[in-house]
Amino acid sequence: MKVAFVCAHNSCRSQMAEAISKIAAVDSFEAYSAGTETKPQINQDAVAVIKDIYGVDMNATQKSKLISDIPPVDVVITMGCNVNCPFLPCKYREDWGLEDPTGKGISEFIKTAKLIEEKVLELKNRIESLNIS
Repeated sequence: MKVAFVCAHNSCRSQMAEAISKIAAVDSFEAYSAGTETKPQINQDAVAVIKDIYGVDMNATQKSKLISDIPPVDVVITMGCNVNCPFLPCKYREDWGLEDPTGKGISEFIKTAKLIEEKVLELKNRIESLNIS
């Protein structure tokens, strides 16, 4: 099963979700992140928080990707784009409605990371009941 975390720029929330999923749900699904546009680098506050909490250096393990750069996926999770979320063909889709922590301080990034972890674990527990094959 392949899951894509998608938002417009693929630089913060979707990148955090990819990194967290590769730790918390590695036994349930393959995680990818992507956007309709890319940034030159991943949000460095997100990088710092993920490295501090989860020990993953996203600068070394991930890069900003377009939706055309990832393989076909079964599940698309949009992060709460507040504009038109990018479209990616899939068998199941949901929106997590997460606020972008960019520019709001490290405590907001930590809160966002913990919320993403909670949602990734919920998704992991529900993946079988989604009846996607």
